[in-house]
Amino acid sequence: MTQPRAKAAAVKLLLGAALIATAACSKKPPKELPPPPPTSGTSGDTSGMNTGPVSNGVVPGSREDFLQQAGTDTVLFGTDMYDIDGEARGILDRQAAWLKKYPNVRVTVEGHCDERGTREYNLALGDRRANSAKNYLAAQGISASRISTISYGKERPAASGSDESAWAQNRRAVTVVMQ
Repeated sequence: MTQPRAKAAAVKLLLGAALIATAACSKKPPKELPPPPPTSGTSGDTSGMNTGPVSNGVVPGSREDFLQQAGTDTVLFGTDMYDIDGEARGILDRQAAWLKKYPNVRVTVEGHCDERGTREYNLALGDRRANSAKNYLAAQGISASRISTISYGKERPAASGSDESAWAQNRRAVTVVMQ
């Protein structure tokens, strides 16, 4: 008869400990909340810091602002290619113009490939694509120290499928605004 009582006492003890631990983890609200972000979109310095939403609800210097102003964050490449063609130059020129407006914003350029080829080959090709876009942005006056690169090879496809349409969407460099 002592074992069931001991088990019941242990269960009660464990439940009590769990209740105390849960209560100890509760977070108290701060005494004073920080002020809300400014609501006017164009007041003050906009040299790379978010200054509040503009009339359309997009915060200057944000990812959404980048996509809106640059049109796209993606440059596409041909099969086994990493050179910047005319269409890619137009996209990167718009990205560079936005980056010049926000000199404190950092970006990462991701290099991607389609599913064909070995993992090693695609990682190297993705790296060349990312660096090709980075070098173009740097040639447009963007400090290379603001641009990091990473290659994902074929590991993060934008489109699934094993046809030319999917492969074309996966051969890309993507400029990601750091938040």
